[in-house]
Amino acid sequence: MVPLADLFNHKTDCEHVHFTSASDASDSDGEDADDDQSDASADDESTIENPTSSSPGSKDEDLEMIIVRDVNEGEEVYNTYGTMGNAALLHRYGFTELDNQYDIVNIDLALVTKWCTSIFSSRHTRARVSLWRNLGYSGCTSQDTEYFEIAYDGEPQLELLILLYIISLKPDVYDKLICVAHDFVSDEEHAAICNVVKFVKATSSNQNFEVNGLEKLPDVKKSLHSESICSALLSLADMRESLYGSSTLEDDEKELQACRIVNERKVYHSLVLRVSERRILHRLRKFASSGSKAKKRKHP
Repeated sequence: MVPLADLFNHKTDCEHVHFTSASDASDSDGEDADDDQSDASADDESTIENPTSSSPGSKDEDLEMIIVRDVNEGEEVYNTYGTMGNAALLHRYGFTELDNQYDIVNIDLALVTKWCTSIFSSRHTRARVSLWRNLGYSGCTSQDTEYFEIAYDGEPQLELLILLYIISLKPDVYDKLICVAHDFVSDEEHAAICNVVKFVKATSSNQNFEVNGLEKLPDVKKSLHSESICSALLSLADMRESLYGSSTLEDDEKELQACRIVNERKVYHSLVLRVSERRILHRLRKFASSGSKAKKRKHP
């Protein structure tokens, strides 16, 4: 707990103040005010936690409060605890924010393999996941769980798209990819993106795009927007949403609207998180459906 600093509530991307040690503030003297505000807004770390680098027994340091945004008279002054989604805010601080654009939904690798084994054999599943790993890909990890993130706008993590692509390959195309897999392993992010395009081209009948070293991530994701991948995403969205029980998103939205934060604080914040996650899954379905419809228009 930091005296005074703990008086301020958090507001994502709309904070008015930041806290820093006096030495940090003096280092930034002479910089433009606009640069200060831009840097402050981009700061991903809490301005309360670890405000100084002092260790126990070291000399005390002063803590300075810096105004980074104008405050109107009578308006509450906010600090920021960092750019976090509601799951992190609820876990660490016990509250949520409506329409938090840092919200994500996690889809566990275990859920993906469960879907895969419902369609293909366990041997098929293990082999495809193994090739995906041998190509240098992996999901996010937390507490021994591997998962993929679905962004606020419903767009899935690239590594998930690549895994679904490999899972959906026909046996002869899969064998072809195995033969050239060693050429696609790279530790550099841009090279890895180019390699995705290369192995998609190597395993696809569509030869209309060239690998020129200038591919951007959105273009790569478009090349992985096949009908089979979109179908898999729709199934995964349904499986992930089934974890919320039998109620619908509309049911949860109505319950949230009727909930009073003063009397039902825990229920309110859990509903905010739940509704936000289910809306992201809805956007994931729109993402998948748009790709599927586009393919059908091209191939009537």
